[in-house]
Amino acid sequence: MTNIDLVKNAGVVGAGGAGFPTHVKLGSSAEVIIANGAECEPLLRVDQQVMEYEAKLVVEGMRLSMEMTGASRGVICLKAKYKDAVAALQEVLNDESADISLLQLDNYYPSGDEQALVYEATGKVVPTGGIPIAAGAVVLNVSTLMNIAEAVNEIPVTQKYVTITGAVERPVTVKVPIGTKVSELVKYAGGPAREEGFEIILGGPAMGSVCQDWDTPVTKTLGGIIVLPADHNLIFKKTAPLEYQIKLSRSVCCQCNQCTMLCPRRTLGLETAPHMAMRALAYGSGKGLAPEAVVSCCECGICTYFACSMGLMPSRVMGSMRGEILSQKVPFEKTESTGVSKDRPFKNLPVGRLISRLGLKKYDVPAPMEKELLSTDNVTIPLRQHIGAPGEPCVSEGQAVSEGDVIAKIPDGALGANIHASISGTVQSISDGYIEISGNGGKH
Repeated sequence: MTNIDLVKNAGVVGAGGAGFPTHVKLGSSAEVIIANGAECEPLLRVDQQVMEYEAKLVVEGMRLSMEMTGASRGVICLKAKYKDAVAALQEVLNDESADISLLQLDNYYPSGDEQALVYEATGKVVPTGGIPIAAGAVVLNVSTLMNIAEAVNEIPVTQKYVTITGAVERPVTVKVPIGTKVSELVKYAGGPAREEGFEIILGGPAMGSVCQDWDTPVTKTLGGIIVLPADHNLIFKKTAPLEYQIKLSRSVCCQCNQCTMLCPRRTLGLETAPHMAMRALAYGSGKGLAPEAVVSCCECGICTYFACSMGLMPSRVMGSMRGEILSQKVPFEKTESTGVSKDRPFKNLPVGRLISRLGLKKYDVPAPMEKELLSTDNVTIPLRQHIGAPGEPCVSEGQAVSEGDVIAKIPDGALGANIHASISGTVQSISDGYIEISGNGGKH
């Protein structure tokens, strides 16, 4: 069995993004593997802590990925301010790792955007609507690299490191079984119950989404849980109806172009143009807007949370339009960069300024990692935790399973990922989209 087969069997997916099945990425022929440890979002701590405490696995995952793709070099991208992580990685790499280097970035947002990382590491720009392999690169989150190293030792993905922060008594990063309820983690961190007037953002403050069900389970891709007061302005911006945004855009968007000028994809020479999307929205449904102005949007939110002085939300508009373009398979040209802006370094947004603008300064605190697994009595494991088709259950209700057993497989001929039991116990139910397992007395 090849290493790629082992990665596939272990259910490894992108741990820091949309969850693209990793075995497919590793089947590419690449020039360079880029490790994303830049921790794009404010407040989250997972990536830097994984690099600090799991440096050996991260480097081993990098070497394995280079072997599988034929890449001649690897670049681990992280912020220079992660001094403990830098030291841990340098100790593992030592002087004999000339083919793997560290790229230390300044503390700006969104430094973890994969298109930005490709440019920083290679000097190449991925075309509009393209993916990193177009520039000869495969980008993998540092937790994904850790999972690759474990997969080759036949350890499947059953656990996830998650930062719980915000309006909680004890911000913390913990390792939990996949399928653990978010509400359990909030409680563990000393957080409030929903009825006390708080909301949860899953993911980071800029690109994450407000969670409607606090019993939503942890997935392979979840890296952060942020608790905020329900009346926080960030919650309003994320939940205000799009219809409200349309009315507001027609009333106050002055086409100042600030959103486009500060767009990180625009500074790479791509055609992303939030101001044009706002104009199209104001005049109708968006028909007539060139799809190239939308499809390269990474939904980082700079246009919404920093650039616009009118309180508009271009990133939500862009996200809606981009989703429609991709779902309807509207044709667009994968145009090359027109040239990286010479002003790009001066348009990089310092993370501290974004945190202040988001009203999150008091929540920008450490969230120490606890490496001991936080156990639970019950998990609800989603069958879709990745891009592609959901897993097909291969267990039955009432069946006893052990941690690591395959409970759902990739459908024949489909893009997907295997799913494993994250605790030992009994399959209680198999519903549309989930498998629930009850264990044998987990403890906090």
